[in-house]
Amino acid sequence: MDYAWYLFSFRGRINRARYWQAILIVFCWMIFLGALTVGAVVLLGGTRPIKLGVGSEEILKLFDPASYRSLRLADVPVLLFETAGSVLLLWVFFATSVKRLHDRDKSGWWTIPFFALPYLYNHFAAWLPDVFVLDLLLALSIFAFCMWGFVELYFLKGSRKTNRFGPDPLAPRDMRPRWDQQSEIEMVPQKAGPPPVWRVKPGYE
Repeated sequence: MDYAWYLFSFRGRINRARYWQAILIVFCWMIFLGALTVGAVVLLGGTRPIKLGVGSEEILKLFDPASYRSLRLADVPVLLFETAGSVLLLWVFFATSVKRLHDRDKSGWWTIPFFALPYLYNHFAAWLPDVFVLDLLLALSIFAFCMWGFVELYFLKGSRKTNRFGPDPLAPRDMRPRWDQQSEIEMVPQKAGPPPVWRVKPGYE
């Protein structure tokens, strides 16, 4: 398998098993990243508690001046590993999610209601007007989108035939070599008389 395409490309299709495998890979990378961060902080003599997180907040910390105030050298690996790990893992998550949506014959833009809207709601719900009916409708809508996306990505089968995003990843592949006319036909020379004739090679008839 082409793992560069599988983990980082937004083109093509992957089936449910490949998507579950990608989530497992992301989880294992998070564990490895956490162990690497702890080792780097201990090696440099860090003292502050290690709270490794992965997400968009960690990426924004890199551009927030408050993140650098009173930051010791031993604490720098936490910030760098959080940022680099968040970029990598979020990229892999969205790349595989888009390909899984393609397998369902859906555009990658469906990641907005499935992932972006719930994220924005969780972070900005406190800014919304304190109206019970409005809050209830928004919460139910976000929950419905989350459940819909979860079922679509993790449980439903993909298109059985070729769709606008590519062939069915579960379709059997024709492993036979392509037909080469020159390998099956040969010219039989004649010593005298009519010109040479073409015939099918023995064994191909």
